[in-house]
Amino acid sequence: MSATLEKTGRVLSRLNTLVLWAAGTGLVLMTIFVAWQVFCRYVLNDSPSWTEPGAVMLMSWFIFLGAAVGVRENYHLGFDVLLYALPKGGKKWLRMISDLVALAFGIGMIWYGCQLVALTWGSVLPSLGISGGWDYVPLVAGGVLVVLFTLERIVLRLAGVPIDDALDELPPAEVAAELDTANVKV
Repeated sequence: MSATLEKTGRVLSRLNTLVLWAAGTGLVLMTIFVAWQVFCRYVLNDSPSWTEPGAVMLMSWFIFLGAAVGVRENYHLGFDVLLYALPKGGKKWLRMISDLVALAFGIGMIWYGCQLVALTWGSVLPSLGISGGWDYVPLVAGGVLVVLFTLERIVLRLAGVPIDDALDELPPAEVAAELDTANVKV
C-alpha cells in the first residue's frame, strides 16, 4: 500500500474516532435534555421550551454521524445472502456495488441536504433561537462523511488492499447467533 493511502487511512481513522465520540456525546446530551425535560415537567411543573427541539437536533447529529461511522466500519446495510453463495471474487464485486450504492446515497444526502439547509436558513427556530437550517446540517455532514468513508473503501479495494478478507472469514449472522447460543453455559 502506498504511503499516501496509509497516511489518508490514518487521518480518516482519527476522523472516524472523533465522529464516533461526537455521536456518543450527542447521545448522552440528548438523554440529559430529555431527563431534564421530564424532571421540569413533573417535579417543577414548568417545562423549558428548548429541551425537546434540542434533543431532536442532537438525535439527528448522532444518527447521521453514527451512520457514517457504520459505513467506514462496514456495518451499513447490504444484501449478505448472496455473499455466502458466491466465490471470493464475486464477493469483492458485490461489496463494490454496495459501496457504490452507499456513495450515491451519501451524494444524495449532501445534495438534498444542502437544498433543505438553503430553504430553511432564513427561518428561526423559536425555542432555540437559531436558524431552521441547522435542522438539516447533520444530514449534509453525515453525507460528507459517508462519501469520504465509501471512497476510502473503494480506493483501497481498487488498489488491491485485502479489506474484505476479514469479512470473508466471518460466518453468516444466523450461524454466528447459533454458535453463540450453543456456547452458553447454564
